Amino acid sequence: MTVSRVARRALQVAAPCVCAVACAAPTSSVPTVPSAAASSVESVAAGAPTPSPAAPAFGKTMSDILASAQPDDFRTPEPENTLYLELASGRVVMELAPLFAPNHVANVKALVREGYFDGTAIVRVHENYVVQWADPDGKRELRGAQRTLAAEFERPATGVAFTPLPDRDTYASEVGFSNGFPMARESASGSAWLVHCYGMLGAGRDNSPDSGGGTELYVVIGHAPRHLDRNVTLFGRVLSGMERLTSLPRGTAPLGFYEKPEQRVAIRTVRVAADVPAAERVALEVLRTDTEAFRNLVEARRNRRESWFVNPTGRVELCNVPVPVRAPASR
Repeated sequence: MTVSRVARRALQVAAPCVCAVACAAPTSSVPTVPSAAASSVESVAAGAPTPSPAAPAFGKTMSDILASAQPDDFRTPEPENTLYLELASGRVVMELAPLFAPNHVANVKALVREGYFDGTAIVRVHENYVVQWADPDGKRELRGAQRTLAAEFERPATGVAFTPLPDRDTYASEVGFSNGFPMARESASGSAWLVHCYGMLGAGRDNSPDSGGGTELYVVIGHAPRHLDRNVTLFGRVLSGMERLTSLPRGTAPLGFYEKPEQRVAIRTVRVAADVPAAERVALEVLRTDTEAFRNLVEARRNRRESWFVNPTGRVELCNVPVPVRAPASR
């Protein structure tokens, strides 16, 4: 695999990275990132008993909330902003977020519609990090789409619907959800951005912030790499089929790349759902994050009321709040 000078510099500066296909092992060690949990633990006086959290008055579980949710609590993803990634093992469904990265969404759809990804491959499966796919040789020609775009790491928070979480975050002054997508915002700068939670979809790049554009894509398959927030353009998330990505064999080359061409996982095709006959589409509904049902779900995750739990915690981290997806309920 050809290794560019740019890719080598990118790895030396910030490995492990969500980078271009042409990568080599870093020559410098990866800096240790302090644990967010470790930095927020309060000290307890020696010998003093640690009180258990008070049992909350709220008594519903997530299952209870979903069972009582009304049809209007769910929405149907727009086919024009839904992608189907077709593998031998089946279909992965991804929803796009044009509100946060309109240029990347438009460019990726252009790439899809000109067949750019058809016959390419998953080239990287990095344990507890990302799955990445691209043209392994980097030689495919573009017809109408662009190879690189200006980065869309963040956008103005004004006009973005937002359901905040009540608990403090390590990386941002405020976090929550917007139309099903995990997001963060800063009141001081007035900016908002998508967050690298499990299942999020992004565009790989080299050292230059503007060196990505959507020809190389990745999905987070591990613990949320929040240090990538506002450093890579996120523009969607997986709604269905994550198991088809997380179960792939891990790459054994540096950064989880596959060492041999025969190890790569072939991509049959990628299509915009709107271009697929209605009978062949996957019918899905997503819990709206601007509803009372979702706010109750957040509270249920903050204070776990299932019989197994002894301590309900009383708080929750952004990436530990699921946004349920289901097949349409029969009516």
